[in-house]
Amino acid sequence: MPKLLAILLTLLGVTMIFNACSMANANAVAIPNPKLDVPLAKTKSEVTAVFAGGCFWGVEAVFDHVKGVSKAESGYAGGAADTAEYYTVASGRTGHAESVRVTYDPSQITYGQLLRVFFAVAHDPTELNRQGPDVGTQYRSAIFYVNDEQKRIAESYIQQLDDAKVFSDKIVTEVAPLKNFYVAESYHQNYLVNHPNEPYIVYNDMPKLTNLRKVLPELYKD
Repeated sequence: MPKLLAILLTLLGVTMIFNACSMANANAVAIPNPKLDVPLAKTKSEVTAVFAGGCFWGVEAVFDHVKGVSKAESGYAGGAADTAEYYTVASGRTGHAESVRVTYDPSQITYGQLLRVFFAVAHDPTELNRQGPDVGTQYRSAIFYVNDEQKRIAESYIQQLDDAKVFSDKIVTEVAPLKNFYVAESYHQNYLVNHPNEPYIVYNDMPKLTNLRKVLPELYKD
């Protein structure tokens, strides 16, 4: 398994540790607000958004610390129900991506601001079918939109960031309709909280929370 292999390699070599730290820290990017977004809603409600950006442990942890987000769940999107299982998805042949379903209050945070978090600190949107030490289509960068409004905002923001050359390379994030979201096994939920000292978490995911607080302090919550 790529993820388990990364943990072993991290334990075995100082070089691997340094590279993982560098990769995670490099993901902090100061990016502009989206030009196309929706205003804050006038009434409180619950809306969902689904993002894929490498290992779902770190992406989930980031959105758990975003103001206006009530829940972030690790799971699978992009494939069929009968293949939505961790070790099957790990084959890279199911069409699934490790994903995170974010439930948020649109009266507190907009979809565009969630995208800002996604692109700025949750992952590197210029890496194709991988994130850092994790390689395969199951680790691809993707936005699974639940309605046409989310699609328009996501596509517009990607074009805006590419035009502004915010990243040194072109964004490769897939924008696709959400057909289904399958919640991952219970041991994957709140993984960072439950395994804060695991080497993979320390060197790949903890820096993302530091970057969220540093780059987007107005959106960070403890």
